[in-house]
Amino acid sequence: MPINFKFSYQVETVMKALMRALALLMLASFTMSAYSASKTVLVLGDSLSAEYGLARGEGWVSLLQKKLEAEKITAPIVNASISGETTSGGAARLQTLLDKHQPAVVVIELGANDALRGLSLIATQQNLRNMVAAAKKAKAKVLLIGMQIPPNYGTDYTRQFADLFPKIAKESKSALVPFMLKDVADKANPSLFQADRIHPAAIAHPIILNNIWPQLKPLLPG
Repeated sequence: MPINFKFSYQVETVMKALMRALALLMLASFTMSAYSASKTVLVLGDSLSAEYGLARGEGWVSLLQKKLEAEKITAPIVNASISGETTSGGAARLQTLLDKHQPAVVVIELGANDALRGLSLIATQQNLRNMVAAAKKAKAKVLLIGMQIPPNYGTDYTRQFADLFPKIAKESKSALVPFMLKDVADKANPSLFQADRIHPAAIAHPIILNNIWPQLKPLLPG
């Protein structure tokens, strides 16, 4: 039976066209998936991140959003901070937030209220560990914000509390801000704090952002 070379050529041409179309479709799908990947930064904190006692837009999280916009970095921020929040409250809320926002980065700024209430350091440590593990399981990068408390809570408690943050960051290979209130709490400048002498005033929040930014920037989606 004679071979129809014209027909064979047409079939080959059609197959090559289909293969090219399939390759382009796969490339488009990959590009769309990469583009649609979450770039959200989730901040899970307490009053220090919730703009307690400040006008809207004066807190470090709001200043961070403005900085990202100024540097043309696309990374929407979800500020899930609540005044008075403890590590147990944050741990209870985190999974729902992860499921809803699917963040690329999770900033954990909790622990100060645990210490102010004299709560168990063992519980605080475990809650922080659980939050870091949950965030990493959700494929998010983690930035742990370290905190310190005044020595009047007792030397041992004060030291052990401060040591929690670098310890957990090291064992989980997470980024760490050693002390959120560096150059604020360690300065004898009353104007840096609100009248309660606990919460930073608006002029202190750019300093707080400067403490956080160098550790946060490398984690942001490119």
